[in-house]
Amino acid sequence: MKKLFITILAVIAAATPLSLPAQPKMCMEANQPIGTPKGIFPARVSWAHDPKVVNAEEFASDWMSDSSISQERCEAMLLNVLCDLTATDNSHDAWMKLIESHNGGHPYSPGQKIAVKINNNNTDSHADSPEVNATPQMVVALLRSLVNAGIPQNCITIAEPSRFITDNIFIPYHKEFPDVHFVDNQGGDGREKAEFVKDAMVYSADNGQLARGIAKCFTEADYVINMALLKGHVGQGVTLCAKNWYGALSLHADWRKNFHDNFDQSRHGKPKYMTFVDFMGHKDLGGKCILYLIDGVVGCRNVGGNPGPKWKMAPFNGNWPASLLGSQDPVAIDMVALDMLSNEFPDAPDMAYADMYLQEAAMAGTPSSTTYDPEGDGTPLTSLGMSEHWSDPGSRTYKRLELRYLPIR
Repeated sequence: MKKLFITILAVIAAATPLSLPAQPKMCMEANQPIGTPKGIFPARVSWAHDPKVVNAEEFASDWMSDSSISQERCEAMLLNVLCDLTATDNSHDAWMKLIESHNGGHPYSPGQKIAVKINNNNTDSHADSPEVNATPQMVVALLRSLVNAGIPQNCITIAEPSRFITDNIFIPYHKEFPDVHFVDNQGGDGREKAEFVKDAMVYSADNGQLARGIAKCFTEADYVINMALLKGHVGQGVTLCAKNWYGALSLHADWRKNFHDNFDQSRHGKPKYMTFVDFMGHKDLGGKCILYLIDGVVGCRNVGGNPGPKWKMAPFNGNWPASLLGSQDPVAIDMVALDMLSNEFPDAPDMAYADMYLQEAAMAGTPSSTTYDPEGDGTPLTSLGMSEHWSDPGSRTYKRLELRYLPIR
């Protein structure tokens, strides 16, 4: 009788679907595109995926080491993204085409500067941190690609003005690229200390005491690259390219001493002014950006902590996301990453209505009746890009946003 009872329970369990967290509510419905697409191929998001970029056997001891993350495969992922976004077959032509498309057809001029905003948010010194920060191998892949394309080293800056550039990024890569500038919050140990242009950011609504200075390495740059991370974040649901700009401002290295006004979306989905849109549209931040990248080599459910957990959704199937997203459209790339994160971690903190800033950016403030003018010069922002949720996580179909999956074997 006991055996029969156990058998019946097993049959019931097999027939009963697992209770999964409901998908978080969003401001926009699936496949309802809004906004003006940007890029050579408008609203294209190129997604390189290479499960072999992570060496699972070495990963547990030190996820940032060269034995854990393949340098060669990081470079292949970046090359695939660059070429797919520009319809070229080499990094030189890809970078030149990105610059020309941003410049209205004008080519790169010798001496023009490029600043790269990385995300090293989980740092409190130059010492290496085990938490999820910029993947060192992906940073050097970007540096090698730029230098090999003919950009002089002394015209390139790797910047994290609000935090620290750790030894695992600075020491080996400064040796390889001695003339590249490495700028962080406090400088020292070979790094340069960030300087700021006071009141360069003019918020489009009352934003309390939120930082207003912008790092000079961005105000003096001719072009900017935003290299964000694939992570969740308490308060905003996600931290992607738009939030990565916050680190370009005159912040204290201790996040507890900074203001975060109007970062959070309405918990009821009511449209409101969102600080991120001012970052995305400012002439010295999003206005100079030639390429948006989201480093998803490991990804993370939360803003802090070590990498993890591994991802269940296809095509990851219980592995690390091992991905790199790239786009010229700042709205489209964050939307794809948000679709991924909200599907994989629907119960992550504050994920509901996490697309509010993307709706605001795509519609230039129409939902909240905000006139976005981050320079305060009387010229309001227009649509910053294309916003659209995918149909479902299985087919990942969009109507106007173009997601291109680039598996690397």
